[in-house]
Amino acid sequence: MFRPVLTAGAAVALMAAASFAPSSASSEGVPPPDRVVIDVVAVNGSGCPAGTAAVAVAPDNTAFTVTYSKYLAQVGVGARPTDFRKNCQLGLNVHVPQGFTYAVAKADYRGFAHLESGASGMERASYYFQGMSHTTSVSHRFTGPYSDDWQTTDETGGADIVYAPCGVSRILNVNTELRVGAGTSDPAATTSFMAMDSTDGSVSTIYHFAWKECP
Repeated sequence: MFRPVLTAGAAVALMAAASFAPSSASSEGVPPPDRVVIDVVAVNGSGCPAGTAAVAVAPDNTAFTVTYSKYLAQVGVGARPTDFRKNCQLGLNVHVPQGFTYAVAKADYRGFAHLESGASGMERASYYFQGMSHTTSVSHRFTGPYSDDWQTTDETGGADIVYAPCGVSRILNVNTELRVGAGTSDPAATTSFMAMDSTDGSVSTIYHFAWKECP
């Protein structure tokens, strides 16, 4: 079972093949042959308390995953007033072999949701490079009644893909958020929730790399 602990400043180059689905065609270019290493330099947010998130790089350098174990937004019975919204911001220093640069071309988010009739949920994500104004942000909404696994995909293609500058170290900021609203449901008698977590390491957020060679 793959359950590495994420700690700020720790070098993460974990080759846990079981954490990754087969590579998709969304990754552009040929990945570098040498190992990619990710340093986690910042971890903030109510959705990822210390020790509850993990990062791993795919063995073929096509993607990396983030796995959470305490990422749950909820309203209703048993929920605190602040539990309706959870978020997580990760600062990642992606070390790539010389002569290459990368972008995030696609991101797959997964979890489980139980929304009572009249309740709603939302998953939002954005990622951007430190010092660069371009931010990719996408929201997905869910409405009750709903009680099932959920999955969303954010994809960027062609000229819209933003690569890290060649030869310059830039932190990749990855921000995610979950929100749940009671709406017309009865929060005094029911509970609605939306989770992006896993107890066994099998449910992960997958970020697919796009690669290109630097001039």
